Amino acid sequence: MRRTEPKSLTPQELKKALIVAGFEVYRTYGDEVVLADRVRDNLILDSGVRVRSGSQLEIRLIMGLRRSQYPVDDEPTLFNRVRQLAAPLLSEGFLEVNTTVSPVSDPADASHTLDTFYEVVFAKKIASLEESGLRLALKVAKMAESRH
Repeated sequence: MRRTEPKSLTPQELKKALIVAGFEVYRTYGDEVVLADRVRDNLILDSGVRVRSGSQLEIRLIMGLRRSQYPVDDEPTLFNRVRQLAAPLLSEGFLEVNTTVSPVSDPADASHTLDTFYEVVFAKKIASLEESGLRLALKVAKMAESRH
């Protein structure tokens, strides 16, 4: 019996498949479909959860904390706080792939920083949406902040 490779999905095909699977889509960036977090009936936000299309699907979750929440913590401690929030993901096969320090500039004065986000990106390659861990990623995403 010959094994067939999974079909490569375009971002538009992936978007449709996610909607059929019961997920709400916020927008599409390039090859990533960003899932929505519905805060109220009339307000949806970027959840921080993305699914990357292509021959190998990948879930990516961006989680972060603001420095103003923990003003006395140093950078490693802030990143570790995010990692602790993501513990359920790590036990389900997600891996840490990147960390970012993102200043939030004052819109009226770009030289003034209002706050700083300490973000960690987690990812997991998946074979199909059915066994993906997307619902877990959406749940865990609510424990941290997304500025996206």
